[in-house]
Amino acid sequence: MFRTNTCGELRISDAGKKVTLAGWVQRSRKMGGMTFIDVRDRYGITQVVFNIEHDADLCEQANHLGREFVIQITGTVAERTAKNANMPTGDIEIIADSLRVLNPSEVPPFTIEDETDGGDDLRMRYRYLDIRRNPVRRNLELRHRMTMEVRRYLDSKGFLEIETPMLVGSTPEGARDFVVPSRMNPGQFYALPQSPQTLKQLLMVSGIDRYFQIVKCFRDEDLRADRQPEFTQIDCEMSFIEQDDVIRLFEGMAKHLFKEIRGIEIEGDFPRMSWADAMKYYGSDKPDTRFDMRFVELDGVLKGHGFSVFDNAAYIGGICAKGAASYTRKQLDALTDYVKRPQIGAKGMVYARVEADGNVKSSVDKFYTQETLQELRKAMNAEAGDLILILSGDDVMRTRKQLCELRLEMGRQLGLRDKNVFSCLWVVDFPMFEWSDEEQRLMAMHHPFTHPKDEDIHLLDSDPAAVRADAYDMIINGVEVGGGSVRIHDSELQAKMFEILGFTPEKAKEQFGFLMNAFKFGAPPHGGLAYGLDRWVSLFAGLDSIRDCIAFPKNNSGRDVMLDAPAALDQKQLDELTLEIVKPEEK
Repeated sequence: MFRTNTCGELRISDAGKKVTLAGWVQRSRKMGGMTFIDVRDRYGITQVVFNIEHDADLCEQANHLGREFVIQITGTVAERTAKNANMPTGDIEIIADSLRVLNPSEVPPFTIEDETDGGDDLRMRYRYLDIRRNPVRRNLELRHRMTMEVRRYLDSKGFLEIETPMLVGSTPEGARDFVVPSRMNPGQFYALPQSPQTLKQLLMVSGIDRYFQIVKCFRDEDLRADRQPEFTQIDCEMSFIEQDDVIRLFEGMAKHLFKEIRGIEIEGDFPRMSWADAMKYYGSDKPDTRFDMRFVELDGVLKGHGFSVFDNAAYIGGICAKGAASYTRKQLDALTDYVKRPQIGAKGMVYARVEADGNVKSSVDKFYTQETLQELRKAMNAEAGDLILILSGDDVMRTRKQLCELRLEMGRQLGLRDKNVFSCLWVVDFPMFEWSDEEQRLMAMHHPFTHPKDEDIHLLDSDPAAVRADAYDMIINGVEVGGGSVRIHDSELQAKMFEILGFTPEKAKEQFGFLMNAFKFGAPPHGGLAYGLDRWVSLFAGLDSIRDCIAFPKNNSGRDVMLDAPAALDQKQLDELTLEIVKPEEK
């Protein structure tokens, strides 16, 4: 056999035992007539000792081992003289009797250590080496534990895990599809699913009642820290439910994961916040509620005093940073530069300090009396030592989003975004539709199959923009970890929805006729939710990017630099697929 034990399991109680280990050389050290080799596998590291007095030839062989050589050693477990309290195996070492090199290694392009010297691009190119590092491996182990707990929880609630196809039809709503040409159907294309949305609804029509799937989804979107072109959803659907039923069950799943994975007991129900309030008080539909700093609208306090920036603004909003009045002019200028960055787009920032004596000093003092500034302090509920930061603009929603970015940055600077603190809530009552300047029409905010709130259905003909959806998102620490809705199960209402979204009856039938036909055969009321597995894992692991909890991720350009994909096809493949590549300059 290759090994009797792993490199992480031997303890002082095993002293005197004859063992065989196999793994990678982590490091080697020479001290006098002895050579020490740390051998590593997935389970840990064990120190192996080669003594020149015990076996000179064996010691000489060990002296030629390099980092990442794959080796097998046999020896006797002994108590270490100099113990290492930082290693689980730090009380013992192996006195080697034999050594076998199973595979030599070239010098790795970066050190296989917790704190490596490899940059992101280099580590992604050699991801199979990067996964040998403890932090990356631990993330994958965490991901495994979470998927096992998800399956255990959902199985206990009567859900069936059912696979749905990867090759489906293209859908016109939502993000761009990844498309796959069909050789057997020349000129036609499959799409990779953005989610199994219509398929899980068909499973409800099929009488499955409760479905789930841990499934790959694909969206051709610009990438960021919490987005990859392919990602994994915990996809779920239930029949004969209302919104509260879904929320209760999946809130229970969240509590289960917190308890089993992080050892955190969450008591009571998660708070619920309407989409309108989330935008009003936080400028985001995924507010980070680990800290307060809610927006206060200041039009009534600051307009009409001769400061044209505020007098002409459609919206004036402020946040109060507790205890931050000590910020220097340099720090405040840096904050102003931060909100003026192109990706945020504010034109400037006004600040006011509440001093120790209660007086307010502002960057626009000349326009405001102390009496008005005291009204500002009162409106902001600011106390001595607090800092008030104010943004304004001619577009309410855009300015709120800018203020949201400022709030998050202040939370970061003041240490209020602790990754070991978790604040959970549901955002509910989303608008059914949002206006697309690009398309010049209403678009579904979630997807076309979301059910409108019953009390708003009468507005579909007269004022569709005012209709709210039976939709809900779970937010943790400012991250949308999951979302879903009650679905439309009536073919007439679904047809009405397609009409509002600009589909002709013919186009709706072409794209979704299979679903509308299914609804004619007794579709039950149903709804569901999809959790983002990558986001859950990164949240629990305290990561800034989901890339580090995915075994083989893409970079920010959507490339797999290890496999060098995407790549050009050779002409024979293109001919078989009846495809012709048009170069950009030929368009």
